Parts: sequence; structure tokens; C-alpha cells
Amino acid sequence: MNPVYWQWWLLIFSSIALFIISPRARSKNQFFSATLGRKAPGFLTLTGSLIISWVFAKSITNAANLGLDFGIVGGLAYAGYYLSFAVAGVVIYLLRTKGGYRSIHHFLISKFGRGAIAIFSILISIRLFNEVWSNTMVIGSYFGDIGTSEYYWSILVFTGLTLAYAIKGGLSSSIFTDVIQMVLFGLMLFVILACIFSIGELEVSEVVNSGTWSMSTGLNLLLAALLQSFSYPFHDPVLTDRGFISNPKVTLKSFLYSSVFGGLCIVLFSIIGVYAQKEGMAGQAAVEVGKAFGVGILLIINFIMITSAASTLDSTFSSSSKLLSVDLKLGKTVRIGRLVMVGVAVLGTIPIFLEAEILSATTISGTMVIGLTPVFIFWNKKVPKISFYLSVFCGLLFGLLLVFETFPKNLILTEGPYAELLWINVWGILSCIILFFIPKWIKK
Repeated sequence: MNPVYWQWWLLIFSSIALFIISPRARSKNQFFSATLGRKAPGFLTLTGSLIISWVFAKSITNAANLGLDFGIVGGLAYAGYYLSFAVAGVVIYLLRTKGGYRSIHHFLISKFGRGAIAIFSILISIRLFNEVWSNTMVIGSYFGDIGTSEYYWSILVFTGLTLAYAIKGGLSSSIFTDVIQMVLFGLMLFVILACIFSIGELEVSEVVNSGTWSMSTGLNLLLAALLQSFSYPFHDPVLTDRGFISNPKVTLKSFLYSSVFGGLCIVLFSIIGVYAQKEGMAGQAAVEVGKAFGVGILLIINFIMITSAASTLDSTFSSSSKLLSVDLKLGKTVRIGRLVMVGVAVLGTIPIFLEAEILSATTISGTMVIGLTPVFIFWNKKVPKISFYLSVFCGLLFGLLLVFETFPKNLILTEGPYAELLWINVWGILSCIILFFIPKWIKK
């Protein structure tokens, strides 16, 4: 039985099903704010949407591969990024209740002016475009090798079908389908782990002891992830848009729970990589484990990828639509919002044909936005507008040092993989905070 044949059926059937059951947005509030009958998403709906929108195809691929490389320590290290939910939840709660701000853009333009909005919008636009191609490339890899017609056609079909139901309902469709996708993800992950622990005879003790707690075997990444969590969530409108649509207390509770359970999902998925390590496998951990257990498990893993990628992709479309139509005031109409989605889908797919690097997107973009750390963590401090620019451009500089591998080696104080990433973030965040406050100190 050819698994690719059934993968096509899974892709097409699931996408059409989501299109049929997705609510149609008939008003601006439904399309941009997911308000149905004047009722905002509740705790369970919002929590499920938050988790699945971040447990995306790229993330779980990384988690499985880190489990293969470093054992369970690798999974825990990557789960460190999910501290982002707790940080964003607390800050957004304070912005809304103490500051009276209605959105991230409202806060920035009120405190730092239109120039800050322009720079910030460019940063998050790059993030949104990254989300399109980096997730769809994962889907393509399950249908064929990079460069093959199967690879490209699966990406185009997947993007087109996801775009169809996103256009239908906007953020309402995104959050509604997120809940379904979260349930499916949980069920399928349970089946995979059950097979690994029963048929694969993996012991819990083997999982616990599969990694080494040292800087060179995962802790570099863990510390880098925790540091980036104080800036990373604020350049992701998929996450922050959900912080302003429900009651502040409900929102805070959802973000805190998402931090715990989102991280747990990542750790559990990394067990696939732990099993691959035990069996001496190489390559993409999830793919190799799927092949080892046969077509059934391979299809379940593939369906998890489709589910998680679709969730992130439809959220990306809705956030892009809100960014341009509402936040940047290009026209708050459903028609404009839908046209923006089409444009993002097209532009975000182009890098696929340019062979962009898939797994570098998260860590590099995370470093480039560390300048947002003091902007949001110290949101209530009175500083001159120039503080924003000094901090953000300092972060971009450190991000470029990482990209071009020109960071001074004598400032890297640990060894092993991700050591450079860690110390660029350490020195970079310290520099950004100092530069953020220097104008205030000078004024005194």
C-alpha cells in the first residue's frame, strides 16, 4: 500500500471537512475578532486555540529531532519556548487592565509613535511570511523529496485548501477549527506514544535517562529559549491577537495553562525522537519512526503534521489580515481582509521555490527581536521614544551577528551546540536593556 496515496486523501478530505464546518464570517467582528453573537471565545476554546497554534509542524519536527539528538533533554529544551505564553499572558493582562490598551499596536503608537509601529509591523510581517513557507515545507517533505513535483503540488494544494476555509470565516474559522485540530492532535499523539511504549517496548525509565544534563547536550538551547521567551511572543501576532479578544481574566488563565500544556505537548512529541535515538535511527526522527512502525503510524504522524500546520497557517492568514486591515488601517472590511489573506498566501509560498532554510526560522527570528524585551517587560516605565529604536536596532544587530557567525568567540562561555545562540542572547538582551534606559538616565 502506497502511503502517499492515502496521505493525499487525508489532506484533501480533512481540509474540505474543515471548510464545510467552519463558520462563515458575516461581519467585521466575526472576521477580525472571532466574536459570534457578541460572545467572545471562552477559556477552553481560547486555550485549545493557543496551544495548537504554536504546536505547529515546524515545532514538532524540531522537537522530535532534538529528542533524537539530545534525548528527553532536547525536548525539554525546546519546550522552554513555551514560557512565552506565561510571559505574554501576564504582560497583555497588565497592558489591558492597568494601561487600558486595546492591542499591541495601540500600546506602541501611544508610547513610541508611528515610527515604532512601522518598524514593529515590518518585524511581525517577516514572522508571518516565515510561518507560511516554513510549515508548508514540512508538509511537502512527507509527499516527496525537495524539488520533486509531488513536493511542490502537495504544498500548493495544502496552502490553497487551508486558505479557502480561512477566507470563509477569518479569525472565527481559525479559532473554531483550532479546537477540533487540538482534539485530533491529542488523540493521535496518544496513539503514537502507546505504540512506542507497547510495540516498541520503550520504557519510561529509558526516556527519563535518555539525555545528559549538560550545556553541550541541550542546556544551551534551554537557557536560550527561556531568555528569548521574554521577547519572542510579542513579535507573533498569532499569539498576541488572541490576547485581546476575551475577558482579561479568562485570557490570562488561558495563557498560563497554555504555557504548561503546550510545553507538555512538545516534550511528549520529543519522545518519538528518544525512541529513534534508542533504535539508532538517523534523519528526520518523525518520518523514520513512522516508517519503522508501518503505514498506519506513518499516516497518523503525517496527519498530525497536516493538522498542526493547518492550524498555524489559518492563524497566520487571519493575523496578517488583521495586521494590514485593522492595525495599519488599510481598510477594516471583510473584503479587504480576504484579499490580504490571498496576498500573504501567494507571497509566503514563493520562498519554497527558492529553497529557503526551514529550521533556522525560529532561532534566528527569535534573536533578531530580543530588542523587544525591555519594550514590553518594562512597558509601564516612562522612557523617551528613542529608547524603542535603540533597543530594537540593537537586537537586530545581534541577530545579524548570529546569521553571519561574526560574534566574538571569546564571549561564548560554554561549549557545544547552541552555545553561540545562548551567549548572543545573553549579551544582546543585556545590551538592549541598557540602551533602552540610557536616554532616561541622561534626561535625569
